[in-house]
Amino acid sequence: MGCCKTKKGGCTTGLTEEQKKVLEALNSSDAPMASKDLAEMTGLTGQQVSCRLRSLKTKGYVESPARCKYVITENGKNALNG
Repeated sequence: MGCCKTKKGGCTTGLTEEQKKVLEALNSSDAPMASKDLAEMTGLTGQQVSCRLRSLKTKGYVESPARCKYVITENGKNALNG
């Protein structure tokens, strides 16, 4: 059912390289970003970006202030820098 292929907490602890790419792209933008823009910036596919956004939202690192637009949260910035 889930799009994440890792097992036993791989999606709930730490950050994968792909999640870091998504957070870095969001962190570099002053405005909310669409997943299509994130895919272009990160080199990931749209499906990969959607999966990473879903897991990052669950962790509280990303939020969606408008439909299909995403921003990094303060917790996401802390995770990126920590």
